[in-house]
Amino acid sequence: MKPQISNDLALEAAIMRAACDSDSEAATRLGIARSTFQNRMKRAAERGLVAPGRETMPGYRIESLTETPNGTFIKQRKEHGEEYTPTLPVKGKTTLVDAEGRIITQHIMERASAEAQADALRAMVDAFKEEIPRVNIMRAPRGSIAEIANQFTVTDNHFGMLSWREETGADYDLRIAEHLLLDWFSAAVSQAPHGDTAILAQLGDLMHHDALESVTPAHKHVLDADSRLQKVIRVVIKTIRRIIDMLLQSHQRVHVVMASGNHDPASSAWLREMLAAMYELEPRITVDNSPSLYYAFQWGQTGLYYHHMHKRDVKDIDRVFAGIFREMFGRCRYNYGHGGHRHSDQVIETPLMIVERHQTLAAPDAHSAGGGWLSGRSAKRITYSKDFGEVGRSTLRPEMVLGASKMQAANDNGPRTVAA
Repeated sequence: MKPQISNDLALEAAIMRAACDSDSEAATRLGIARSTFQNRMKRAAERGLVAPGRETMPGYRIESLTETPNGTFIKQRKEHGEEYTPTLPVKGKTTLVDAEGRIITQHIMERASAEAQADALRAMVDAFKEEIPRVNIMRAPRGSIAEIANQFTVTDNHFGMLSWREETGADYDLRIAEHLLLDWFSAAVSQAPHGDTAILAQLGDLMHHDALESVTPAHKHVLDADSRLQKVIRVVIKTIRRIIDMLLQSHQRVHVVMASGNHDPASSAWLREMLAAMYELEPRITVDNSPSLYYAFQWGQTGLYYHHMHKRDVKDIDRVFAGIFREMFGRCRYNYGHGGHRHSDQVIETPLMIVERHQTLAAPDAHSAGGGWLSGRSAKRITYSKDFGEVGRSTLRPEMVLGASKMQAANDNGPRTVAA
């Protein structure tokens, strides 16, 4: 960048201009280009060095008059528009500078933060949850095994995501997501042993997008969306209620974990609060409505820990679980961590616990298919003993639980006409 113009040069230009009839004459007498002279005059105006009798510089206003040994000088300032007051958090600025590094213009970008959206939704839930109909107490089933808990582990279902099989290898839309998850739970519950407790471990990204815009909350990546947000919310609430009813009819107790994901931080918050309010009169249901991104459940000597794994990965999350839930961790002989996020299976056994990342039932979207991230699709029912940790599991894939007709998207996937 060019060096800043000194006060001496700016003052010299102002004095010469007062003695001349034009900018061109003053520039000639100083032996500099007219553009250089005008630039020095602008700096003189900004610094209050312009003498009286000189008209205000275009785009400037007179701010003050100052008496000096060299005469009276006018201090001029650039004219401004109305005062700017941000109404939303400032997310970025674009600044245009001149050769000297001085600001010419600046564009300020505002955007509602994910935290602000979450706060608004939490306030909405607090205001309306008193109006949510409470579920009546249900009769418990008979013949359950008191020592057994069944964990139904699902993650990254992405309700509201659209996938086109010609592009991604499989169809997926809101209707398929609903049928697939309900049919999976129906099959998983029927195959599970008659345990005392069911753990609904929904590990995040239940919804594909978190606002009216079909973008990721943090980085605003554009998403392939199937439907309107309100319709997605309606289907999600209906689906989760039907799943909880299934589990309540087959187990003595149900514990619900609705983990927060990177796609749905606000939606997971209102869903947790809504479920906690809806089932507050049902003593057989507990809902973990902690605002933390980390969750835990103790089953005898078995410790179970949950996180979407968008903040911590399989390789180092064991220490976070043990640190946050240190008292529970110390009481448990067997400890297991669970997460999702990458849509792929991975299991690591550390000195602290066994940590497992899970596949998803959802089809890949265009971003995943284009990037070559083509993991398998499944969800697992894992059975835990109070005294011996994991004692069984079952893995069910979409093709095992959902009929072929239900796996065809409703839109633009009819028979194709091939030109001769």
